[in-house]
Amino acid sequence: MTDSATHSAPRRLGLIITFGLAALAMIYLSYSLPRLLPGDFVTAMYSSSHVTLTAEQEAELRAYYTEEPGFGRYLVKLASLDWGYSYAFLTPVSALFFGALPWTLLLLGTAHVISMFVGFVTGVEAAWRRDSHLERSMVGGMTVLEGVPEISTGVILLVVFALHLGWFPAAGAETAYAEVSLLARLADVGHHLALPLATLVLAYFPGNFLLTRNSMVMVIKQSYITTARAKGLPARRIRYAHAARNALLPLVTRFGLRLAFMITGALVVERIHSYPGLGTLLYNAIQARDLPVIQAVVLASSLMVLTIILGLEMIYRIIDPRIEHAH
Repeated sequence: MTDSATHSAPRRLGLIITFGLAALAMIYLSYSLPRLLPGDFVTAMYSSSHVTLTAEQEAELRAYYTEEPGFGRYLVKLASLDWGYSYAFLTPVSALFFGALPWTLLLLGTAHVISMFVGFVTGVEAAWRRDSHLERSMVGGMTVLEGVPEISTGVILLVVFALHLGWFPAAGAETAYAEVSLLARLADVGHHLALPLATLVLAYFPGNFLLTRNSMVMVIKQSYITTARAKGLPARRIRYAHAARNALLPLVTRFGLRLAFMITGALVVERIHSYPGLGTLLYNAIQARDLPVIQAVVLASSLMVLTIILGLEMIYRIIDPRIEHAH
């Protein structure tokens, strides 16, 4: 075994242990913080409704939501997907969460992949043509587009293409109760996905383009690019195999952080287009003061952030091996 492999294995193990402890700390906070909140949320959740509870029913609810199961039992319940019961939606929390998760993954995952790929390629090509009219126009246009908030883009697309032209649905992720073939259903899902997806791509693409372009401009000035040109290597190979790979690291960081905060990032867009993802679920739970749902979504999003950051650390070592051997 080489010295580099001998030293890299403990580093990776230490990294995994560190993230594991951080995850355990987040789980403990999700267990302890709701029990430290002042007031009685069992009474608060019915204060704005027309439901009248008997003393016995109220006592049963309070015992169910405020019982002290112990942290060990809490971990077992989390692992068995027993995340409690939503008193606003009258459904197990895990069913609500996993019912909304695929829609958010579809929307956010597709938007991130498209905006990253297109932003990376156009940013590389623009930097390679630095000081040209095309590059200046693209930089100016993307700078303006980067300053437009998601809510404005979403509302404009909704009003123009859904309400005025009627080309796309104004709400939902698929047509309710439609009995169609699998191919027709996929087309229907894509039809509903178009506007929220376009909103997020327009929101993420300019930043990816500008970041890639700026990174490429710095990389092109490096001596190894000059050496590659002196060797007579093809321009496309120099552009992507040598320059673009070294300019990719900041974009991977941006991609991971955006993906890590997908639940809160999708909240505005999902609300505008009434898309049934985790952002909409979290918003409705907050409106209804549904503590079990809020607790589950926040914990899941926190663990998702940790997992993606850990994945980024591993990917960094593949893109740039120098990080693996840095002290």
